[in-house]
Amino acid sequence: MSLLDIAPVVPVVVIDDPETAVPLARALVAGGLPVIEVTLRTDAALDAIARIAAEVPEAVIGAGTVRTPADVAASVAAGSKFLVSPGTTPGLVDAMEVSGVPFLPGVATASEVMALADRGVTEMKFFPAEAAGGLPYLKALGGPLPQVRFCPTGGIKLATAPGYLALPNVGCVGGTWLTPADALATGDYPRIEKLAAEAAALR
Repeated sequence: MSLLDIAPVVPVVVIDDPETAVPLARALVAGGLPVIEVTLRTDAALDAIARIAAEVPEAVIGAGTVRTPADVAASVAAGSKFLVSPGTTPGLVDAMEVSGVPFLPGVATASEVMALADRGVTEMKFFPAEAAGGLPYLKALGGPLPQVRFCPTGGIKLATAPGYLALPNVGCVGGTWLTPADALATGDYPRIEKLAAEAAALR
C-alpha cells in the first residue's frame, strides 16, 4: 500500500521531550492515525523516532524536515519507515532513492514536480500548501500531471482538509493541529487521541 493511502491525515509532530514520544504515538494510533511524521527540528527528534520505532510497532514512523543526505542516513538508522523533505535538491533525492524506505520529496512548483516525475517519482509533498497556492494550485496541476499524487502540508486545518482530500491527486494531508503544544506540555493524550479520531473520520 502507498504511504498516501494508509490514513487521510499524517500528523506532523515537533517533539522537544523524547519522553513524550511513545505516549503521543500511542494516542495518535489509538485515534486511527498510524502514520506519524516527526520533524527533525529539535535535538530530541531522532531519539523520539527511535523510541516510537521500538515501542509502538503499530505506528508507521517517519522523519520530516529531511534536508541533507546526512539527515537521510540518521533518520533511517533511528528507525524511520519513510522520509519527508520540505524541498528538493538532486543530492537529497539521490540519497532518499537509495535509502530503502518510501519518501515524499517536497515541491511547490510545476517545474519541481516535472523534474521529479522525470526521475520516476510520482508521490510528493506539496509544501507550504496554503502559501503556495492551496487547493486551486493542486487542482490545476492535476490536468497536465495526472500521474502525480500529493500530500499537501502547511497551513491545513481540520476544516480545510476535506477540500484537499476531495481532489483526485491528493492521497492524504499533513497536519500540525493534531498535537497542540499545550496538550503535549500537560500530557493531555486523551485530547490528542480525540483530535486524531476526528481526522481519521475524514475518509
